[in-house]
Amino acid sequence: MSVSGETLVYLCGAHSLGFAAFHLAFWKLFDWPAALRQTNVATRAVTQILNLRLIHVFLGVAALCFALPGDLLHTRLGHALLAGMALFWLGRLIEQFVFLRYDKPLIHVLTALFALGALLFGLPLTPWAT
Repeated sequence: MSVSGETLVYLCGAHSLGFAAFHLAFWKLFDWPAALRQTNVATRAVTQILNLRLIHVFLGVAALCFALPGDLLHTRLGHALLAGMALFWLGRLIEQFVFLRYDKPLIHVLTALFALGALLFGLPLTPWAT
């Protein structure tokens, strides 16, 4: 079974969109209003600002994947973006083992999704992605 490069790029967009939605849920998931009250003002602000910027990045990458799949597949700039995102997800996968070493099913699902991101963004750069 062969998957086209454009299909892979669309899957990259869906992956990014999913993570944008996941990060939008952080306030409720982690009860940030209450949990962050226990930290100082700077930590509270930086945590939320970084999360909002990450949502912005995921939405931007998703938009590029859906709007310009051919450019991502056939230009040096597109390859650089795909490679950068593959490295982003590979780094996040490694950080999972460094910072979040819990034996919980949800953690294992996230670990698999980080690996999937590295794979999805890397595959369109291979010769067998048609």
